[in-house]
Amino acid sequence: MNRTLLCIVLSLSYFLGAHSALLGQEHRHTEDAQSKQLGSISFPVSCNPAVQPLFERGVALLHSFGYNAAQKQFQQIERTDPACAMAYWGDAMSLYRQLWDRPSASALKTGWSLVQKAQATGPLSGRERGYIEAAAAFYRDDAHMTYEARSSDYMRAMEKLHHDYPDDHEAAAFYALSLIASPHSNDNDLAYRKKAVMILNALLAKEPNHPGVAHYLIHACDNPEMASEGLPAARHYAQIAPASAHALHMPSHIFARLGLWQDDIASNLKSKSSAEQQSLAAERLHAMSFLEYAYLQLGQDDEAAATEAEAMKVRKSDFGSEMGDYFYSVQVNFPSLLLLETHAWEKAEPLEPPHGAAADFQARVYWTQAVAAGHSKDTAAAKAAVEHYEDALEAVRQGSYAYVADQMTAARDEARAWAAFAEGNGAEAIGLLQAVADSQDKAGKGEVEIPAREMLADMLLALDRPQQALAQYILSLKTNPNRFNSLYGAGYAAELSRQVTIAHRFYRQLLSNCKDATGASRAELAHAQAYLHAPNTLERSGR
Repeated sequence: MNRTLLCIVLSLSYFLGAHSALLGQEHRHTEDAQSKQLGSISFPVSCNPAVQPLFERGVALLHSFGYNAAQKQFQQIERTDPACAMAYWGDAMSLYRQLWDRPSASALKTGWSLVQKAQATGPLSGRERGYIEAAAAFYRDDAHMTYEARSSDYMRAMEKLHHDYPDDHEAAAFYALSLIASPHSNDNDLAYRKKAVMILNALLAKEPNHPGVAHYLIHACDNPEMASEGLPAARHYAQIAPASAHALHMPSHIFARLGLWQDDIASNLKSKSSAEQQSLAAERLHAMSFLEYAYLQLGQDDEAAATEAEAMKVRKSDFGSEMGDYFYSVQVNFPSLLLLETHAWEKAEPLEPPHGAAADFQARVYWTQAVAAGHSKDTAAAKAAVEHYEDALEAVRQGSYAYVADQMTAARDEARAWAAFAEGNGAEAIGLLQAVADSQDKAGKGEVEIPAREMLADMLLALDRPQQALAQYILSLKTNPNRFNSLYGAGYAAELSRQVTIAHRFYRQLLSNCKDATGASRAELAHAQAYLHAPNTLERSGR
């Protein structure tokens, strides 16, 4: 049973910190085994020349995180040319799924065996030995070695390889990926990410059709501070590897960060179609989770509801054995997102975990219950939801994926905040949300989750502190632009604060974004429209 660390950069917030991290993300990657439209690379190896194209295709699949398909490609080479040491390296690297999940003990054992085969097979060039030594640094047979230590040792080995062979573009690309995947990638003002971007931008000028370069640039920039730097790569990646459903989806990580909802929708409709053609259930659902979120930001509630309904019809048997838990992620997250984003508190509060869901997925439901109950001032329900969340968190700590528990603490604090709010303890509630919001300002929330700072603003507004709420909505919109609820909240807070010009600005932006809104008219849109056309506000705003 696998958990997907969708993207380590996103793991500071709940949805991507534990559940989107478990969602696959949200991050499931393409397994296209047929099409050759995967971009172009050059990776010469000391093997039979007949397997060179197969090897480069396997590496191209690695760059788009098509791990299962890449593994099959390298294993085919092993059968065709058993003396090809780098085929064993590629086979081992297909098990080290950076930005995805952590290898199990069994995968580590298999990886080490493959590295040993690579080391025993030759002849090897010095450059090839460098790649194999880097893999050995990660897979070495040491039961006491932590994942963080393995990852750091691999990164340092790749740094040496990049230094020793500066003209090897593959070494540069894989080194950049190791920087992004480092456990310390969000530390020190995102220094590792910025270093990766510098390497990748230099490569992009030389290798404009390299799938890894554009892909890794998007991952590196998948945070509020750097998102705009990733926009050129986002607009280019899908053209490089159109056969990859993941490559078609991946640009939407940047589009969602920047609030470019139409681009986000277009990207994920293409990805969804590609995934359907290839029978990739998880990839299809991952694209649909982004679609649901983007539709909601544009007030296209009919489309969002239809997406949720389609997702809920997917059967567990549609997923492969490795992806079975993704079914529970879908069953939990699609309804939670729809209900919370549309403020249907009375429908969200009684949600229950699906039968058979593991503790981490159960926790997502309890978080939803706590948020809804907090808004409804249902103290008993909010406190019960927090207690259930704490129990689920402890179960995760005691289970096979204990590391996920560290990424669930932000959501726990959000749940605690709403329970405190329901109980009338505003100071405690605000303090808890403030801390989560401050951490998200740096690393970002998950692309398809509610910002903690927006929740903080909602809470301040409910506490009749509209000027403070307005300041928080504005801050939230800087890191999460064009969100429906933040735009409306900012407009309403400004209205209550008698800041007419500011209220007009946010209401107009909301209505412009939602010009193609569908479904029963949201009360927020009706209110914004009425306010903008009220004679007294027109006069006071200078129109």
